[in-house]
Amino acid sequence: MAIDFEKGLELYDHPEIFYRLFFPRRESAGDRERPKAINYFVAVAQDISIGCRFYPARADGPNILYFHGNGETAPDYDYIAPVYAEKGLNLFVADYRGYGMSGGSPTCSSMIKDAHPVLQGFTACLSDMGHTGDVYVMGRSLGSAPAIELAYNYQQQFKGLIVESGFASARSQIMRLGISHLFDAREEPVGFGNDLKIKDITIPTLIIHGEWDEIIPAEEGRTLYELSGAREKLSLFIPNAGHNDLMMYGLHAYMEAIEQFTR
Repeated sequence: MAIDFEKGLELYDHPEIFYRLFFPRRESAGDRERPKAINYFVAVAQDISIGCRFYPARADGPNILYFHGNGETAPDYDYIAPVYAEKGLNLFVADYRGYGMSGGSPTCSSMIKDAHPVLQGFTACLSDMGHTGDVYVMGRSLGSAPAIELAYNYQQQFKGLIVESGFASARSQIMRLGISHLFDAREEPVGFGNDLKIKDITIPTLIIHGEWDEIIPAEEGRTLYELSGAREKLSLFIPNAGHNDLMMYGLHAYMEAIEQFTR
């Protein structure tokens, strides 16, 4: 039976979920400008554009479309992108509505729907700049949802999927947010459908998670790995790392896993 992901996601647009799930922070286009960072805007609705930040390293290097975590903005990656650049990886970081340089206000359904035009904008950006390397999609934490959404719908366009600190089932997410009462009448809510979509994703997949993740338990990452339909799948669970300090506790292993995966 086909799953109506759109209908399942609309239930997540409840105001009580919005205030518990999203922590937007705005930042102007000129903030923390770096010489090798290029601001790029993708129109997603009338008078609303998503701000993105492209960090080019090599024209023939792998290209990563990256959806960041909650409470972050694309310019935050000014400090992380150089680590990717050392490996010859081009990083294209996308915000969400209401975050960073973007207009509008975030909702669960708009975050997923906007990922599709963001992919088109990312592809156009690579073409305009003459970048010819393979294309990957990556999502961290909240960003695992749009990343998995794109991998699920456009497998032929991506060489691989990377999920960092991602969540699996809607039920476990609802319990963490303390909103189970909103779904008492529903036996198995769909939500973002990460666990359901990843079953049908067959492109190479890399799962990264901190063993001591205090926000999204490592078990969620293991669930995504086990459910993944990819024949080629890898995982990296970093000892002692929580949700926001993976690079502090495992920078070498983290970057080595991504570099090898994208080669």
